[in-house]
Amino acid sequence: MNPVRRNALLLALGLVFQSGMIQLAVALGTVTIVAVTGVKDILGLGPAVFLAAGAFAVGPAGRASDRYGRMPVIRTGFLLGIGGPLVTAAGCATVSASLVFLGLAMCGAAQTIVLLSRAAAAEMFPPKRRARGMSIVLFAVVSGAVWGPLVFGPMFGSRALTPHELVLPWLCAGLFTLAGLAISFGVRPDPKTISARFGSVAADGPAAPLREILQRPGVPTAMVAGVASFAVMVGVMNLAGYVAVGHGHSHGSIFTIISLHIVGMYGLVLIIGDVVERLGRRRAMVIGLALMGVSNAALVWFHSVAGMSASLFGLGLGWSLSYVAASTELIGLASPSERGRLIGATDLASSLVGALLALGGGVVYTGGGNASLALTAAGLALLPAAWILGSGAVPAPQPA
Repeated sequence: MNPVRRNALLLALGLVFQSGMIQLAVALGTVTIVAVTGVKDILGLGPAVFLAAGAFAVGPAGRASDRYGRMPVIRTGFLLGIGGPLVTAAGCATVSASLVFLGLAMCGAAQTIVLLSRAAAAEMFPPKRRARGMSIVLFAVVSGAVWGPLVFGPMFGSRALTPHELVLPWLCAGLFTLAGLAISFGVRPDPKTISARFGSVAADGPAAPLREILQRPGVPTAMVAGVASFAVMVGVMNLAGYVAVGHGHSHGSIFTIISLHIVGMYGLVLIIGDVVERLGRRRAMVIGLALMGVSNAALVWFHSVAGMSASLFGLGLGWSLSYVAASTELIGLASPSERGRLIGATDLASSLVGALLALGGGVVYTGGGNASLALTAAGLALLPAAWILGSGAVPAPQPA
């Protein structure tokens, strides 16, 4: 099999198993924190720790991938994804908030590092097919949406969960990531080596300083779209489980909502890659952010499992459109020796802002309820869409 195709399929398969761990962390992170600490006012702190840890991990990881190659770094992410659930399970078993927060931090770091697979996949393809290459890997994550209803859902049913009842699901989550690590060893040669055959906006060689890269035409616009779409999406997604419980739904139903959200994020991504190139990347960023805003606003009225699932599906679909467009644009604006640091810097900003939104969203929800949270999230998606639309940014130069 062609090494590019084989590598892309293996990177995709690794994300299938990684998504099993992440789905549990997203769905039950807030529930676990409240169960262990007994304090509802800090429900946004768990997602904030998850996202902040990912933010601080991905910057160094991106730079390391430029120096050592993509796969050693991605495998390190899988190792963190094995250890994180084990530590969280230990925290639940001993009712230790410190261990739970540490475990969630490790899971968050694992998530952002392993997601560098999307850029690794894209750079193996010719410039005009990079959105397609990225979409092949991201599409795999939708397969992981089945893990929640089939594996985790039956573990919970309609029970009110105690910390000790959360131990087994977290242990199972680590097994998913172990499978992803094993698969990653089949990816060769390293995607960075394959990408060197293609030209880029900046000739490969000594990497330019990050400050210089950020000043290139098109980079600020793509970064704003990437940061806004990711931060708003994860901020809402990480609080959705607790909001659902607040509406009176069972813990088991959380996985239906999160699974539909994952389907929205990744289910149409193979088509999204082509749509992005046909619409134009800047236009796709605006449309995606606008769809996210509308979907968040719909949560004001949609309180049922079906309604929340539909809203979270729309949120995921909007993210898919804007984030694939932004990420593909950034990859084309950097050489192979610069891409890791540029994507890493974007992911760093995305996760930090997402952490702040999750933490602030918890405060907004506790103080103002569901409507305040939904409308705030809608505004945070629509404002950058309006800025990008009215910025008059010139199209970014495309690589030869």
